[in-house]
Amino acid sequence: MSVNDPIGDMLARIRNAQERGKSKVSTPASRLRERVLEVLQSEGFIRGFATVQQGQGKAEIEIELKYFDGAPVIREIQRVSKPGRRVYASVATMPTVYNGLGISILSTPKGVMSDADARAQNVGGEVLCTVF
Repeated sequence: MSVNDPIGDMLARIRNAQERGKSKVSTPASRLRERVLEVLQSEGFIRGFATVQQGQGKAEIEIELKYFDGAPVIREIQRVSKPGRRVYASVATMPTVYNGLGISILSTPKGVMSDADARAQNVGGEVLCTVF
């Protein structure tokens, strides 16, 4: 099945799995999805992830979700830049999520990183999603 927005699909899978209280969720593998998950893991929003080969050249990513006192750590996860409307931000116009409690994930010329890392490296880019 073809997906027009792979990042939006992955975020919807995470959101739906957390609503049901699942410990793991799988999504088709891609390098961009792995980079976004690396940022989520380094910021402490998920436990981890692993790539699993399904055969015939197809791979999936198993995402381990994180909970604290029975509630999901990710309270809100939203796609900002969509295929029909791309959203770009410079260092000066980079959005803050819940006054700095959440993060924005950006795709920059130096790779996929959180908004704090992008500010530290003085680069802007496409705002992929926000997480709180």
